[in-house]
Amino acid sequence: MSQGQSQPVWRFAPSPNGYLHLGHAYSALRNFDGARRTGGLFLLRIEDIDPGRSRPEFEAAIYQDLDWLGISWETPVRRQSEHLGEYALAVDRLRNRGVVYPCFCTRGEIAEAVAGQADWPRDPDGAPLYPGTCKRMSRATREAHLMAGRHAAMRLDMADACARLEQTLGWREFGEGDECRDVRAEPQVWGDVVIARRDTPTSYHLAVVIDDALQGVTDIARGMDLFHATSVHRLLQALLDLPAPDYRHHRLILDAGGQKLSKSRGSPALRDLRAGGATPDDIRRMVGL
Repeated sequence: MSQGQSQPVWRFAPSPNGYLHLGHAYSALRNFDGARRTGGLFLLRIEDIDPGRSRPEFEAAIYQDLDWLGISWETPVRRQSEHLGEYALAVDRLRNRGVVYPCFCTRGEIAEAVAGQADWPRDPDGAPLYPGTCKRMSRATREAHLMAGRHAAMRLDMADACARLEQTLGWREFGEGDECRDVRAEPQVWGDVVIARRDTPTSYHLAVVIDDALQGVTDIARGMDLFHATSVHRLLQALLDLPAPDYRHHRLILDAGGQKLSKSRGSPALRDLRAGGATPDDIRRMVGL
């Protein structure tokens, strides 16, 4: 738990873009069990900033699945789509600090810019680092684009943002157990990340740190696939003077082929396992709890 707060606050924050699977169950149970063990609060947050993929039926299913697992949560539930103004204010704060810039590039244009360069650096997720096209754009050209109504994403000027820090960034990592280790943050490996998309005034990286701070979250258990993203989150927390929670990046639940469970890959949903006769205790055993 972060210093200065007496009651731990844990959270589970799914996106309503598909039905929950065993990987979600493991993460939700880790947070819920952690809250009960420490006498803390357990929050449920709906991360629905992607209007094209978020569906009411998926959100309803989240509540049903968690309730079936025996998980209860504090109310009201925070839904990100209802707090876009708070994220926009955070972008303004970063703009006032001079560490963000508008980017008009499409994914196709970025791919074309680095095409044929086999040694072009990539971020931890495997995507090519942004080549800085719009960062080098003249002010006149940038203003002309904006006056013409072109929508821009907002990117973090990673080199400038890191140069402004007066401390070494890191976080307290507990992994699967109770032993703490200090991890040094390396946000520069992500390059100039998007912090506000063209279609919404935020991104996952920005929204999650704003939400965690406003909700007083002190402890986060989430999958190892987000371990490297924590470096970006720590940088944003430092730039915006936000507290840093303690992190517990846990193992991923894999399918029979050793692949990470995924909504997009059609991994078995909790609702299907329930319909097939599985009980909440069965789910706990299946995820190793």
